[in-house]
Amino acid sequence: MTFRAQFSCRGCGVFPVLVSSAMAMAVAGVPAASADEGAEIRWQSPMEVVAGDAYRGPWRMNRSRFHYVDDPAVALTADGSLGIAWVQNRLQDVYFTAYGPGGEAVLDEATNVSRSPGTFSWLPKTVMSGAGEVYVLWQEIVFSGGSHGGEAFFARSADGGRSFSTPLNLSNSEAGDGKGRLTRERWHNGSLDLARAPDGTLHAVWTEYEGALWASRSTDGGRSFSAPLRVGGSDAAPARAPDLAIGGDGTVHLVWTVGEDPHADLRIAVSRDGGGSFGEPRMLLASNNHADAPKIAVAREGGLHLVYAEGAEGPFGPHHVRYARLAPGRLTASAARPVTRPDQPGAHYPQLATSDHDLVVTWEHYPEGEARPHGLGYSVAADQGGSFSPPRLIPGTADRSLGFNGSLQGRLMNKLAANPDGAVAVVNSRFAAGRHSVVRLIRGTLNP
Repeated sequence: MTFRAQFSCRGCGVFPVLVSSAMAMAVAGVPAASADEGAEIRWQSPMEVVAGDAYRGPWRMNRSRFHYVDDPAVALTADGSLGIAWVQNRLQDVYFTAYGPGGEAVLDEATNVSRSPGTFSWLPKTVMSGAGEVYVLWQEIVFSGGSHGGEAFFARSADGGRSFSTPLNLSNSEAGDGKGRLTRERWHNGSLDLARAPDGTLHAVWTEYEGALWASRSTDGGRSFSAPLRVGGSDAAPARAPDLAIGGDGTVHLVWTVGEDPHADLRIAVSRDGGGSFGEPRMLLASNNHADAPKIAVAREGGLHLVYAEGAEGPFGPHHVRYARLAPGRLTASAARPVTRPDQPGAHYPQLATSDHDLVVTWEHYPEGEARPHGLGYSVAADQGGSFSPPRLIPGTADRSLGFNGSLQGRLMNKLAANPDGAVAVVNSRFAAGRHSVVRLIRGTLNP
C-alpha cells in the first residue's frame, strides 16, 4: 500500500512524500548494517536525547506554532565526552546537554543556550574543548529591517555546558543571515559554521539571503569577535553552505557552493594569518552537474579531504555523494570519485569526520521516489580516503515509525563527529506528523 502526503517548509516549497508500507531498511540498493556484525563501525543502539510533539502550523514568522524538537548538532572530545545542541521549537530556543565517555549523562537537565523565547533559534553548530569549554553558533530569526529575518548568534560555556554567556549577535545586520539560497523562493536555513583552531582561536562564518559570505574570529575564547569580514558571494552568485577546516599551523580553509545555478560549482578561500584576511575565492571543483553541501577536513599528512553531493538534474533532483582530495599547498581538488553509486541516487547533505587512521562519511538517505530522507547512510575509508567501504545504513536510522529525518528548516547541519581514537557519534532528528518528534544519539567505534 502506498499513500501520498505533503509537507511544507518556509522557503522550501511543498514536497510530495511517497510512503510504501512494504519498504524496508534495504532500499535503493543500500543494505542495513546490524549493530553486531563486523562492519566498519561497531554501532551501539540509538539513544533518545529528547522527544516532543510533532505539530508544525503555518508560517507566521515568530508567532508560528511549531511544536517539535529538531536540528541536532554534535561535538566529540579526545577522551570520548560529547555534547549535543538542539532546538526546542515550542520554546523557540537552543538547548545543550552533555554525556561522558561511557555514555552517562553529565548534566542534571539540559541548558537553555539562546534564552530568546520571542524569536526562533535554529540549526546550531557546537564545538567542545577538552577543558570543559563549549561553544555554540546558531541562527536567530530576528527581523532587522531587511527582506528576510536572520542573525548569527554565539554563546560560550566555561563549565561544560551547565551555563552559557549572554548571546552575542555576530552578524548584526539587516540581511537574512544564516540563509543559503538555492533560488529566490527556496533556501536552507543554517548556512553557517563554527570551528576552533589549535591555538584556541574561534572562527565563525555565515551566508546571507542576499548572497554574501562573512567571517569573524575570536582570539579571547569567545568573549568578543572581530567585525565581520566579507569573503565572497554576491546577489548574482549567492554563497551557500559554508564549511571550515583549520590546519595545525592555523591556516583557515573555507569552502562553499553557489546558489541560483543548476550547475553550481564549489569555491574555496584560504586565510594564512589566522582569519585576519582571506585570499581571493578560487574555483575548488568544477562540474557540469549541481554540486552542493561541501564538507572538508584536514588530512593527517597535509592537504584536505572533501565530500559533497552532486546531482545531474539540478538542485531539486536526486544526488549522490562524491569524494576528492586536495594535495598540500593546492587549492584545486583532484578528480572526484563516487562514495555512493551515481546510478542509484538518493544520497545528499554529506557529513565528514576523521580519526587518526579513518575517514567517515555519512549522508541523508533518500529512498527511491521519495522527497524526504528516511535514515542515514555511511561509508568508511580505512586508508584516509584511498578507498571507501560499500554504502550501508546506520542501524536503527531507517525505522519508518519514527517518521522522516529532520531538520525541517534546512539540512545544513553538523550531525557527525569522530575523535582520534576512533570514537564516532551521530545525531539525527525525526518527525512523524501528529505523533512525535525525537532527537537521537548513535555512538560507534571504528573497527581496528
